[in-house]
Amino acid sequence: MRPAKISLAFLLTALSTLAEDRPDPHRFIETIRLPAGQKAVVAEGDYEPRSLGSYSVRLYGASPGAPFDNFLDGTIRRRPNGSIEKVELADIDGRPGKEIVVVFRCVGSGSFLSAEAFAFDTKRPNFLISVHDLSKDANTTHELRKAWRKQKR
Repeated sequence: MRPAKISLAFLLTALSTLAEDRPDPHRFIETIRLPAGQKAVVAEGDYEPRSLGSYSVRLYGASPGAPFDNFLDGTIRRRPNGSIEKVELADIDGRPGKEIVVVFRCVGSGSFLSAEAFAFDTKRPNFLISVHDLSKDANTTHELRKAWRKQKR
């Protein structure tokens, strides 16, 4: 009788440990297709609180039939207060092509927005510019463009 109790206790401990080690199924992760056929994956950091932590932008080369077999490069950044709300492509710097824009919404009162933009070439994403503490209904693309022009003066 005693070995059965020990086995049951061991099993319950193992199952609770596995449950603790699983990432949050509601964590933000999104894939966006880039104009040259590559894909970018933007994701909040595993096991972190939803309102703060890190996020990654990973770039994969065009590879039909195996879209994530050709990892090229990526970056991990500290997330502004809040969680990722959306990812989009927009022209921020006025050069040919569009940039990856990651938009964050603060989870506290006010629902303020922040956004960060990344230029990318065929091999890597490169941080471009960020804006923070915008009103909850701000046009993040417009604010990033304005910040970029101001920085270039």
